[in-house]
Amino acid sequence: MMAAILLAAAVAIPGNFLLYEKEAAKKDKNPETSWSASGKRSARLVVNPCQKAGLGQKGRTGARTLIYTSVPDYAKSEQVVLYSSAAAAGRAMRDLEAAVRACGSTGYRYSAARTTGLGDRGLSVTGQAYQDGKPAIGGDRAIVARRANALILYNVSGEWGKPAKADFKRQTGDARRMLAKICTIADC
Repeated sequence: MMAAILLAAAVAIPGNFLLYEKEAAKKDKNPETSWSASGKRSARLVVNPCQKAGLGQKGRTGARTLIYTSVPDYAKSEQVVLYSSAAAAGRAMRDLEAAVRACGSTGYRYSAARTTGLGDRGLSVTGQAYQDGKPAIGGDRAIVARRANALILYNVSGEWGKPAKADFKRQTGDARRMLAKICTIADC
């Protein structure tokens, strides 16, 4: 057990490991689009309903985050977070689920559903703007998956209307692709 913890602590997330890193590295002359990349272990989770800096931080050994933004209101994020153990990653996932239940006002609501076939545990998270009790334009659609001591997060924000299963197609596909290779750096 101790050897597994030391191995997890020693393994960093290598450059070009994330699915969109090569795309993010390309120079784009469009002033309305941009990529940001971070290898900060303390980066906030890209799915964070309460916007709490400490959500999912405990037990981290590494993180890699990519965020693409396009004016006026489109963004997509990719994040891989490694933890010291599967238990620590599981705790981060449970804390995220609790945040989904606790955060969001009547104007912007969050909901989550378990998603089967995505690692040890998968979750689809919907953030949705509401006006007069009805879905308005604007929201987030995310897939979060845990495999062993790793969390994998894919989020798309934009002009969504009423939530639908099809909203998660791209994020689910990306999560499956990352899950296929995450064990090269996670303690699976």
